[in-house]
Amino acid sequence: MQILTYMDGVVKVEETELKPRLGFLYPVPSHNISLFINATQERDSGQYLCTVNVVDDVTSTGKNVGVINLTVLVPPAPPACRLQGHPTVGANITLSCTSEKGKPSPTYQWHRTAPTTQIFFPPAQDQAKGILKLTNLSMDMAGLYVCMAENRAGSAECSVLLEV
Repeated sequence: MQILTYMDGVVKVEETELKPRLGFLYPVPSHNISLFINATQERDSGQYLCTVNVVDDVTSTGKNVGVINLTVLVPPAPPACRLQGHPTVGANITLSCTSEKGKPSPTYQWHRTAPTTQIFFPPAQDQAKGILKLTNLSMDMAGLYVCMAENRAGSAECSVLLEV
């Protein structure tokens, strides 16, 4: 899809949803035709092509295209924490944590903050799925459990109060 063109001293921006947010980084004409995109959105991700056409130049056919792939990162949305099972002494329960958005997909880390700080590792915790399995519950396992959803773009958290 061609979005910006410069020809005969005129810059033409085609009608797209990008039009109000897109422009050349330097005044044209220029040897640097870098673009900017303001207020990037996830749907701006994709492949962008730059084609340079020089009048009366027949030797550059096929060599005049630049390609760049843009991936717009999205921080995780605030996750939802859930407790599955019946938190009674001796029972097994599962804490789950899922975030509706995030690019790349977030990883999840559970920890207990009160009354004693505790960090969990596999096999009790699945960082890709956001699941923490607690087995053979005891009164000492009661407390506030926090899940952190994280990717390169940011992080968000939720919590569950476990009362045994």
